[in-house]
Amino acid sequence: MSRRWTDWAIAAGVAASLVVAGASRPVTTLEPLGFALLAASGLALVARRSHPRAVLAATGLTALGYQAAGFDVPVIAFLFAVYAAMRAGHHVVTVAGSVLMLAALPLAVVLSPRDLTTAEAFTQSRDVLQIAWLVAAAAAGEALRQAERRADEAERTREETALRRANEERLHIARELHDSLTHQISVIKLQAEVAVHLARKRREDVPDALIAIRDASREATRELRATLEALRDDTEYHGLGDVPDLVDRARTTGLDARLTIEGDRADLPAAVDRTAYRIVQESLTNIARHARAASASVHIDHREDALVIRVDDDGTATPNGTPGVGLRGMRERVTALGGRLDAAPRTGGGFRVHAELPVAQP
Repeated sequence: MSRRWTDWAIAAGVAASLVVAGASRPVTTLEPLGFALLAASGLALVARRSHPRAVLAATGLTALGYQAAGFDVPVIAFLFAVYAAMRAGHHVVTVAGSVLMLAALPLAVVLSPRDLTTAEAFTQSRDVLQIAWLVAAAAAGEALRQAERRADEAERTREETALRRANEERLHIARELHDSLTHQISVIKLQAEVAVHLARKRREDVPDALIAIRDASREATRELRATLEALRDDTEYHGLGDVPDLVDRARTTGLDARLTIEGDRADLPAAVDRTAYRIVQESLTNIARHARAASASVHIDHREDALVIRVDDDGTATPNGTPGVGLRGMRERVTALGGRLDAAPRTGGGFRVHAELPVAQP
C-alpha cells in the first residue's frame, strides 16, 4: 500500500472512531455540527505529512468546535497532529499549539450547551486531553525524527565513504598506469626515434614499419596523457600558481626556502603546469624528509620553448643505487611529456633536481 493510501486509511479510521465516540454520548442540540467537526478533525490528518502545522491548527480548532458543540470526545486527532508536527521538527509551533489548546479547552466546554460548572468544565477538559497524552505524542514524534535523522546521516556517511574510496581507487589506477604504461611507451618512442635518426644519418632507407612505430608511440603518448587526466579528475587543480604556497609551507618546517621565477607564460599546457607543481612538491618533500638541509632554492624559468625547473638544497643526503618512488614518479611524468629530468648530488654539496619540460606538446 502506498504512503498516500496509508494516510487516507489512518485519517478515515480516526474520523470513524471520533464519530462513533460522539454517537455514544448524549444527544445535543448541535448534533449535526458536532458530527461534522468530528469527521473533519479526523480527515484533516490525511495532510499531516505535507502540511503538519496546518493540520495541527485544523485539528485543534475542530476539537474546540465539537467540544463547544457539546460532544465530550477525546481530542485524538489533535494528538496525531502533535506527533506529526514534532516529527517534522516544528518544536516551537507544537509547544505553542499545545499550550493554547490546554488553555482554550475549558473555555470551549463552558460555552457548550451542557450546564456545567467551572470545576466540571476543567475536569472534562482534563479528561479529553491529558498532559501526559500530549507529552507522549510529542516524545514519540521527536524520537522518530531523531531516528530518521541518524539513519539519513548514516546513509550519507556510507555514500561519502564509498565515493571517497572510489576516487582513491581511481587515483591509484591513474598512478599505476603512469608508472607502467607511460614508461614503456616512452621507451618505445625513444628507441624508434633513435633508430630513425641513425638510419637517416647513415643515409639508409627507413623502414615504413619503424616510422609507423614512431608515429603510433607519439599518438599513444598523447592519448594516454589525456586518459590519465580523465582518470585522475582531481577535484583540486594544482599548478605553478600554487608553488609559492609550497615554498611558504616548507619555511614553516624551519627550512630557508627561496623561490625565483623568471619570464612569464600564462598559457602553459595543463599537463606541463601540473607536472611542474608536482616536481617542486616532491623535491621539497624529499628535502624535508631525507636531506637534513638548512636551505633550499626553487628556480623556475619560463623560456620560449621550454619550462625549466631547478631545485637545489645544501643537505648531506646522497642518493642510493635505487631511486625512490617519488623520484621515479617525477622522471616518468617528465618523460611522458617529452622532457628531461636530472637528479643528482651537486659538486659543492647538496642535491639538485633539474627538469626541462617542452612547452610544445609532442
